[in-house]
Amino acid sequence: MDNRTRAVPDHVAVVGGGMVGLCVAWFLQDHGVRVTVFDRDRLTRGADPAGAGSSWGNAGWLTPSLTTPLPDPAVLRYGLRVLWRSDSPVYVPPVADMALARFVAGFVRHSTQRHWQAAMRALAPLTRSALGAFDDLAAGGVSAPTRAAAPLLAGYQRRADLDVLLAELAEVRAAGQRADVDVLDPVTARDLEPLLGENVRYVVALHGQRFTDPGRFVAALADSVRERGGVLHESTAVDALRPAAEHVEVDTSPASAACAVDAVVLATGAWLPRLGGPFGIRRPVQAGRGYSFHVATPQPPSGPIYFPASRVACTPIGAGLRVAGMMEFRAPDAPLDPRRIQAVVTATRGLLRGVDLDRRTHEWVGPRPCTPDGLPLVGRTSSPRVFAAGGHGMWGITLGPVTGRLLADAIVTGRAVPELAPFDPLR
Repeated sequence: MDNRTRAVPDHVAVVGGGMVGLCVAWFLQDHGVRVTVFDRDRLTRGADPAGAGSSWGNAGWLTPSLTTPLPDPAVLRYGLRVLWRSDSPVYVPPVADMALARFVAGFVRHSTQRHWQAAMRALAPLTRSALGAFDDLAAGGVSAPTRAAAPLLAGYQRRADLDVLLAELAEVRAAGQRADVDVLDPVTARDLEPLLGENVRYVVALHGQRFTDPGRFVAALADSVRERGGVLHESTAVDALRPAAEHVEVDTSPASAACAVDAVVLATGAWLPRLGGPFGIRRPVQAGRGYSFHVATPQPPSGPIYFPASRVACTPIGAGLRVAGMMEFRAPDAPLDPRRIQAVVTATRGLLRGVDLDRRTHEWVGPRPCTPDGLPLVGRTSSPRVFAAGGHGMWGITLGPVTGRLLADAIVTGRAVPELAPFDPLR
């Protein structure tokens, strides 16, 4: 690809219509690039789950201060045996799967303090700019709102667990990301948020974060891409990419959507290796499936509530609460496992007041794309016309816009973007 073509691509295809893929498409349009987006499912529509991979039913937190690498020293501290317990916050089913075994081995190898700190330093330039990228989308007409978490409350039953979070946030600050917190007494915390249960004895208020309804946000993002002239093909699978000297041929099912473009961005989440493998992506991307459900509340919650020791995140969605949690390393298309929903329920009992966890709606599972080192895969592949944008783990919603903005700059200018260097898809 010569410099002129690299500087001004006319037409780019984005494979994957979740948060990350649509953000790449939107920011490419900001550069005057024509975009075509392909998604194998329907794109998400409002209150009902439909497509968009891991985007619809997650917690919807925009929390730069909590955007930390998934491989955590706690995995080694608590022992690998917890990974095989079906009620564990991080669960690996006992199946004969060499790809999964390879991922778990890499995940454990990176679950050290040294690797965690290095990954935090790599993520910090993105997290510092994450909320500003959301402001860019809003200024450009993306209509779904984001709301300030005023503040986000993290609750604990034990002081020792609270101290773990405070130590982690100190590491986050050391890596260059702001993390402002206050420790509240439980009475003050319950005055601020009456939903906190009596078992919550220690509370941290985390400032400067936001949240959104992720399904509505992604739907508004898709609408904005369409309104700006983008073409979105739903229920359309991309079967193969065939780079040529001057373009990339995109083969699809149905074949009527096939096209030739100047470049392609792979934003297929947990399915990234299928199309990315022929272009040098060797790092595993494993589905880290998260579960959620919706419950009614006696009064609208004031903001997100986090129970870190239980790995449970609660978000005001509509008039109720979305309760989300767990990390399950399993095939992305596997059916919902009711035991994991029950594990979220069990982990949450006694932590919320006036909430009937047995009267649930909108049970959901989504495949978050995880890498063994906890860092995404963003940038050019072995082909100068094929790019990757995936592997964000739990943080695709938070980091989707800033990823889209930086990768769009790299694609249009042909220049290396320093903030993306640690996320080289070929590493």
